Amino acid sequence: MAEGPLLPDLLYDGPADAALTIALAHGAGAPMDTPFMDAFAQGLAGHGFRVARFEFPYMAQRRTGGNKRPPNPAKILNETWQAVIDQLGPDSLIIGGKSMGGRYASMIADKAGVKGLVCLGYPFHPPGKPDNTRIDHLRRLKTPALILQGTRDSLGAREEVSAYPLDPAIRVHWLEDGDHGFKPRKKSGRTEAQNWDEAIETFAAFAGGL
Repeated sequence: MAEGPLLPDLLYDGPADAALTIALAHGAGAPMDTPFMDAFAQGLAGHGFRVARFEFPYMAQRRTGGNKRPPNPAKILNETWQAVIDQLGPDSLIIGGKSMGGRYASMIADKAGVKGLVCLGYPFHPPGKPDNTRIDHLRRLKTPALILQGTRDSLGAREEVSAYPLDPAIRVHWLEDGDHGFKPRKKSGRTEAQNWDEAIETFAAFAGGL
């Protein structure tokens, strides 16, 4: 079991005796209890999964210090993820999260031996830098994975991602006209709630299939 300062506080939704637990991390700029994160945690809990949310140290410190701190170094982000996995146990655990949280989950998934991975808007490249891709480890990922992605995500739109050599273990599900938070434009005829609901249903079906 993980001990010490690396284990963050866990926020739970769903039944404690669920067969599968889903651990979700936040994105780089917003905490674990945004409307987006609330919707996914509560939606998945409604499907019978236990959901555990947590914050990386820099985000937890924002709550007490008030200052907007940048994300921790990669080593700390990875160690925090590992501490959460150790606490929950990898055998019946799916890991993932919003943007950066899902990215770092994807980097540790194989080594940690978790059951599955789900990324909610994967940051395939930094804003405005499509040539600076973050896909090297995704070429050889062995953990069953689902990436939920808006078709016009500025960090990886459908036209870009379709050309990437991703491992066959990865399934990408496209949310019509969605941006990085899956929000579509009004002219698309779709709503943010529709895309969130579709993403939650797809996530739950993937998790149930494991």
